[in-house]
Amino acid sequence: MAITCDCPMMQPGPTLASTCGGGAFMLFMGLLEVFLRSQCDLEDPCGRAQYRRHMDSVYDFIVVGGGSAGSVVAARLSEVPEWRVLLLEAGFDEPTGAQVPSMFLNFIGSSIDWGYQTEPEPAACLGETDRKCYWPRGKVLGGTSVMNGMMYMRGSRKDYDSWAAAGNEGWSYEEVLPYFLKSEDNKQMNDMDQGYHATGGPLTVAQFPYHPPLSYSLVKAGEELGYKQRDLNGIHHTGFSIAQTTNRNGSRLSVARAFLRPAKNRPNLHVMLNATVTRVLINQTTRQAYAVEVRNSFGGTEVIFANNEIVLSAGAVASPQILQMSGVGDPQVLSRAGVKLVHNLPGVGRNLHNHVAHFLNFQVNDNNTTPLNWATAMEYLLFRDGLMSGTGISEVTAFINTKYSDPAEDNPDIQLFFGGFLADCAKTGMVGERLDNGSRSIQIIPTVLHPKSRGRLEIRSADPFEYPKIYANYLTHPDDVKTLVEGIKFALKLSETKALKRYGVKLDKTPVKGCEKFKFGCDAYWECAVRMQTAPENHQAGSCKMGPRGDPSAVVDNLLQVQGIDRLRVADASIMPAVTSGNTNAPAIMIGERVSDFIKQRWLGITNAPYPVPHGGLSNVLQASDSQPQLAWQRWV
Repeated sequence: MAITCDCPMMQPGPTLASTCGGGAFMLFMGLLEVFLRSQCDLEDPCGRAQYRRHMDSVYDFIVVGGGSAGSVVAARLSEVPEWRVLLLEAGFDEPTGAQVPSMFLNFIGSSIDWGYQTEPEPAACLGETDRKCYWPRGKVLGGTSVMNGMMYMRGSRKDYDSWAAAGNEGWSYEEVLPYFLKSEDNKQMNDMDQGYHATGGPLTVAQFPYHPPLSYSLVKAGEELGYKQRDLNGIHHTGFSIAQTTNRNGSRLSVARAFLRPAKNRPNLHVMLNATVTRVLINQTTRQAYAVEVRNSFGGTEVIFANNEIVLSAGAVASPQILQMSGVGDPQVLSRAGVKLVHNLPGVGRNLHNHVAHFLNFQVNDNNTTPLNWATAMEYLLFRDGLMSGTGISEVTAFINTKYSDPAEDNPDIQLFFGGFLADCAKTGMVGERLDNGSRSIQIIPTVLHPKSRGRLEIRSADPFEYPKIYANYLTHPDDVKTLVEGIKFALKLSETKALKRYGVKLDKTPVKGCEKFKFGCDAYWECAVRMQTAPENHQAGSCKMGPRGDPSAVVDNLLQVQGIDRLRVADASIMPAVTSGNTNAPAIMIGERVSDFIKQRWLGITNAPYPVPHGGLSNVLQASDSQPQLAWQRWV
């Protein structure tokens, strides 16, 4: 039920009506927005982070980027009252409409989306205009956690063990698991694998309140093919699941909402919105980062100094871009852009990669088309339940093995996503609106989990507001194509199971434009199809790779310090040597937790972060270099 809001309403971000089509349905969405904004738990005017119009000139720590990792870092560092922390975010606060789970696709392409595009691709997105792939990224407090599908997926044990085996000490699965637990407040502990989940953290994790009947049938279909329904963040990483998500009582829980809003009354935490960092200033004699240059909301440029450290959490595009603008990177790249070299670090912008997918469309003979009307809306407004409280069948996911992956290793090479039955902006105002032939449409989306193709990112010029050149190089490695084709074959088998045949699931066999010369369904056809209609996921990673000293492709060490530069760290998905198996939001949060601990260890000599323990629970044992700092920390906490 709605409660009275005691604070003035904000006007953050685009409206739902502006993200939908025209006509009467646009009017409906406009009225829906008015009612949503009257819901104090959704609008949350009193709870939103208190952002400032003016910055001070000096802080102890400066965090660049208020996304999934940066929100965590700012919140955790400001736990220490003596530390003055500044969080700089290029976007504004999250819009009210983004809190509604079913509207999760609405804000792609809006003003809170950076809207990056790749350079023309040689082997993918060939059917797109100029062969460019589109990259949505959140330009908003909370980052892409404001516009993603909210799926909470950590990745497999082998992901992290392989990071550690590559020389990144402290990043094995057993060593990172406690940091996942530190954040988590799981609302379905009894349904999850014991020892792999926790309660009491700021991040609420639970399934959506509403599940379409087809969600259960998809899980049953997986069982027919030998895949169990499992907690995919638990003992095993192979199987099907109605996934847990970052939602709280049927509304989106962005990382900013989870971490920053509870910290809003801390006088030592300053949050600046519409503040774009253009470069980091580095003393070339001492090799220390000491300040950031910021374009503020008034269009002016300021220099803000950091007594201790600067943390870049601007994401897989902006973090390497800022480093290159600061003179840190490949000398040839910087020379072409007209930027003076400060530190030779050729790995900056390299190792860029992403999960890549292909959409398969299926017709479904289901006449249960539900209007997205006031009855649907009121069920959500009054009870946070019903069609608008979930993401349709997008809540379902699966991790499966192709012939190129050994099931015994529990390290699947394909993730399946699903789409359909979504209460968003259908042209007719219907949930799962019918096609012209009277049927409905769903999508099965096989996705390559361990891509071998690698791209790069380079600044174009010395203008910090000019988007960088992004060379994704999708599907340039033949193994990625082979794996994706096998994923398609599995999806077709899934559509033929008894559980889905009762829905009349039938593949749309309209040939992909540009692939008509191949026999539909043969390997050559699918190889053509995935290149013409490539679907990159929003899981970009690796462009500031973590690696041991001596690794020529590494940008940061295992403490996430930029190699060769003191007092400068990177903490976001860009540090991943190889992208994790699945959605990257939860790993980015974990990375934020880890770097916060590293910083506390350096400057306090102590930490209250968890340490690896057997799966009996979470350790919060305080450690200290001597008794006095420990007493100080206990006093602060």
